[in-house]
Amino acid sequence: MQEKYLYEYAVIRVVPRVEREEFLNVGIILFCKRAKFIKMIYTVEESKMKLFSSELDFEQLQLNLESFQKIAHGAKNGGPIAQFELSERFRWLTALRSSAIQTSRPHPGFSNDLDKTAQRLFEEMVL
Repeated sequence: MQEKYLYEYAVIRVVPRVEREEFLNVGIILFCKRAKFIKMIYTVEESKMKLFSSELDFEQLQLNLESFQKIAHGAKNGGPIAQFELSERFRWLTALRSSAIQTSRPHPGFSNDLDKTAQRLFEEMVL
């Protein structure tokens, strides 16, 4: 029988105008401490974003999301936070903040296949 892993995930949101608190889901981040697993998947659809704000700088948004991903995956060029332990990186990325990129509160689940679960959540929550 396959082992089930307890995981946590959060939905990554873009909030073009923080004061309006409107957001569009653009990705997910899934973390499992026991499996030493973290994965971030995202996509930015400019046409959807333009419905929220015509003033959004898509180039800067893409750079910010790439930095978010570097931190999540512990890239050497991801800055000092990217060198934190997996759980610390996940907690830092999912901390409550008032910025253009935010996350939902973390949600738990169980999975036999963390990669497939990350993809399923991405398809359900974002696409």
